[in-house]
Amino acid sequence: MADVKTNALRLLDKSKTPYEVHTYDPEDGQIHGTAVAEKIGKPPEKVYKTLVAHQGEAIFVFIIQVAAELDLKKAAKAAGVKKVEMLPLKDLLQRTGYVRGGCSPVGMKKLYPTFLDSSAESLDTMLVSAGKIGLQMELKPQLLAEQVKGRFVPLVFMPKARQS
Repeated sequence: MADVKTNALRLLDKSKTPYEVHTYDPEDGQIHGTAVAEKIGKPPEKVYKTLVAHQGEAIFVFIIQVAAELDLKKAAKAAGVKKVEMLPLKDLLQRTGYVRGGCSPVGMKKLYPTFLDSSAESLDTMLVSAGKIGLQMELKPQLLAEQVKGRFVPLVFMPKARQS
């Protein structure tokens, strides 16, 4: 599986962006983010999921830690719109070219406005899907942001104790 080249990995190769590939066995059906982090032996704080939202026909991509929950109000503010909703799962493949559990922020059918949670900005490296279930890519957050023309912004709910 390590020899598999997805569209995301081909684009990183083309731009000479350094990355490392991590594989895991998805056969047990456990493809949610925290299970993936455990399978590849990485802390969940370094593993991020790619979420796709929309307002009407406009599509937006949000990259947050696997154990976090997207704050739709913060997401809408980052995107500069009044409100966003999660893209229905049935539309994911058609709009992005990727399936749930294998949705990479790199190499979607179009370059959609992309936002990375600010928690990633201080990491040395982060992991996101490499475009196929069972495949993750690890790279520097700033390089991922460059690749997808993304911005770092607060995107997730903060624990009640930390809100003030």
